[in-house]
Amino acid sequence: MPPPLLSLTWTDHVTGRLGFLVVDRLVRGVASGGLRMRAGCTPDEVAGLARGMTMKEALHYNPEGRYIPLGGAKGGIDCDPRDPEAYALLVRYLRAMRPYIESFWTTGEDLGLTQDLVDRAATEAGLVSSIQAVYPLLDDEATARQRLADAFRVEVDGIGLDELVGGCGVAEATLAALDRAGVPHAGTRVAVQGLGTMGGATARFLTRAGLSVVAVADIKGTIGNPAGLDVEALLAARDTYGTVDRAALRPGDRELPGDAWLSAEAEVLVPAAVSYTIDTANQERITARWIVEAANMPVLPEAESPLAARGITVLPDVVVNSGTNAWWWWTLFGDIEADADEAFAYLRRSMRALVEQMLARADADGITPRAAAHALVADRLPVIAERFGWYR
Repeated sequence: MPPPLLSLTWTDHVTGRLGFLVVDRLVRGVASGGLRMRAGCTPDEVAGLARGMTMKEALHYNPEGRYIPLGGAKGGIDCDPRDPEAYALLVRYLRAMRPYIESFWTTGEDLGLTQDLVDRAATEAGLVSSIQAVYPLLDDEATARQRLADAFRVEVDGIGLDELVGGCGVAEATLAALDRAGVPHAGTRVAVQGLGTMGGATARFLTRAGLSVVAVADIKGTIGNPAGLDVEALLAARDTYGTVDRAALRPGDRELPGDAWLSAEAEVLVPAAVSYTIDTANQERITARWIVEAANMPVLPEAESPLAARGITVLPDVVVNSGTNAWWWWTLFGDIEADADEAFAYLRRSMRALVEQMLARADADGITPRAAAHALVADRLPVIAERFGWYR
């Protein structure tokens, strides 16, 4: 794939902190990708995420659908989201990025930010919406925007649909891999790193599918219980950053070191927090059969080969965590309505089909699932470019 179309670094005039925007590719003149905020965010990280968005968009290309995939982009701000200056910094970043957001970059929540926060900051920065660049592509803008707004008001068991779709997609990707391998759901153990929006929803859907979550990790450490954790109780006891109040733990629950989730006796590991979590050193501690990348880029490339050599399958982020992005556009463009049952059903069908295509390609070509996903992208990008051009 070619280098990014656009890369820029922004310096905040108040604090001197840095922000980044990388547009990997435009399709129909627009690129899609969220905005993250974390201390230590780098241009290379944002570039990798932008490339991943190009791939996620291409993987969901359906020539029969109303939603036609966009290009890939990503934004990043080098700041701890808990910093007292974080919100004002976010507003200034969005104000500086306003020409790009108005013209060709659609963005939303990512690591460290919630959609509510992004929306509030975008309004303060003078934007109509963080996704306004896509509006000219809509057949009926007013109806489409109302449909998406209605979808964001849908709640399931008191939780917003927008907070659940990503985890539903991760869970379905996991279940598709288990089913393909003939592994029953009941009795399959899971360890999850990160109990925020993505990790929390993933844990909920996997538990409801019959799997047992035996370890979860947050910023305070790992909580483990070989007999299975009470996921709903832990989710009810977490704060807005996904940190669990330890007062909610049961007698059988144990507080363990922060990285103990890696070596948990589990068949499935779900890194759902930060990037670059699994490296060449700590991969040796993993005994799980599957690593399901709910976070972006949690497994370093140099760690994947030794994992594969030990028979550990990595289900890649570009497939696994693509559900949230796809749900936004399926809803906005009218492939689905603002309805939870319809959203979950459509997402499950789509993720099942995509995971099956990826794993079948991996088996046929004798390659990893990530390489198979990349091969599917390589097949689809020229088709998209032929239909829409490289920059239009």
